[in-house]
Amino acid sequence: MADEPDETEEGSWWDKPWPYFVGAALLLVVAVASQFEIRRPAVSFGTVEDLAALSERDDLNVVFLLIDTLRADHLGIYGYERDTSPNIDALAQGGVVFKEMVSQSSWTKTSMASLWTATRPLNNGIVHYDHVIPDVATLPAEVFKEAGYRTAGIYRNGWVAPNFGFKQGFDTYIKPLAGRERARIARKNPSGSFLAGTDEDLIVSAKEFLDNYGHQKFFLYIHFMDVHQYVYDNGAARFGTSYLDVYDQSIHWSDRLLAHFVEELSERGLRRKTLLVIAADHGEAFQEHGWEGHAKNLYREVTNVPFIIIPPFYIEGGIEVDTLASNMDLWPTILDLVGLPPMPHVDGVSLVPIVLAAGAAADAPSTEGLERPAFGQLNIGWGRRGIEPNPLIALQDGDLQLFYPLAKPERIELYDHSTDPGQMENVQAERPEDTARLRAMVDGYVASASSPWGVEPERKEVSELMLGQLKALGYVVK
Repeated sequence: MADEPDETEEGSWWDKPWPYFVGAALLLVVAVASQFEIRRPAVSFGTVEDLAALSERDDLNVVFLLIDTLRADHLGIYGYERDTSPNIDALAQGGVVFKEMVSQSSWTKTSMASLWTATRPLNNGIVHYDHVIPDVATLPAEVFKEAGYRTAGIYRNGWVAPNFGFKQGFDTYIKPLAGRERARIARKNPSGSFLAGTDEDLIVSAKEFLDNYGHQKFFLYIHFMDVHQYVYDNGAARFGTSYLDVYDQSIHWSDRLLAHFVEELSERGLRRKTLLVIAADHGEAFQEHGWEGHAKNLYREVTNVPFIIIPPFYIEGGIEVDTLASNMDLWPTILDLVGLPPMPHVDGVSLVPIVLAAGAAADAPSTEGLERPAFGQLNIGWGRRGIEPNPLIALQDGDLQLFYPLAKPERIELYDHSTDPGQMENVQAERPEDTARLRAMVDGYVASASSPWGVEPERKEVSELMLGQLKALGYVVK
């Protein structure tokens, strides 16, 4: 029998009807609060040495804010000219901003599997629509739970549903019911159609989590979806009516929701002992290479994502990290930063030494070996039954990026970001030595690929109901 898409924890207070009556009232609070913008964090000042000392604290909460489909270059802190993200920008100015972060794919399941397991797609094998993260894999929530944290995940994207293995380590893992949301899809986006509810439902559920467990040490994962769905309210309607305009408006809307949640933490006295992490699974294209949406290629517009660490204090001037990094480095970095044991069998590395060096910390550890190329992967035909793997591998090494379709090597592309940041001029023919060098690196990567857990990923039968939900996100599953 096929699995249902959204399994919830039996007996959870989220399964009861009363929270949703309360939720309707709470949405009114969100409606009011989301009309203002938080420009200054309500925390004390700290230093890079305080950042290094986070691992010594025993009262630290961690909140992981994943904004689906958010490309880095549409945030002000990454240089965008539009005021799409005033609250994220204000928080980031006193935190750590990774300027060159690369996701490991351009669609959610492969990207999130790589992020959560800290492994490359070619190794973990989670590259097809019916693949499942194996139970033997260790996920960050399991590390937090073992360390005594209360763990909860709140999501609206079906690709990270429990039956694909993403629930591991979470005490509670739910997709909230749709409430009386105010925001509406103003225009059908190129990546999907209507998805019930909005991210206001996430905020309501997150508040209920704090009501019940905010007195404990916790790890909370909130997976925002409104940017993916191009959702915004009238208060964010400021940029225009094109796909790109509406996308930017949805970022502004999500920025306000995020700010409201951070303010909630402050009002409960939790902000000063909570580490915030902001990231994305992939970006979005707007005809840069002839496509709109994502999950079709691995160009920068769909793989360059934000990674922002916001400590429980404000670091004057913030810290910018220019070193090329990968989403698979995210959890090795965060676990190291908060003093928890590392996950076993990972490809990612902790970037804490690089962060401390960028912040000019005294006695910063060595960064030797931490500057590495970034690999990405998209399996052509990932959404089709009975299709053999056909990987497109991306390799970024410094300013050079190679795109290598393994089944069609004659279609290799090479770009030099130092002179062509938009990847408009394929220079593989003019630069044969660079092409050969990077191709050899990919060949070696492919030859050395192996499962970190010694097992191939399970393939899960997906119900027609769930297939319908996934198709509503814009993914063609046949």
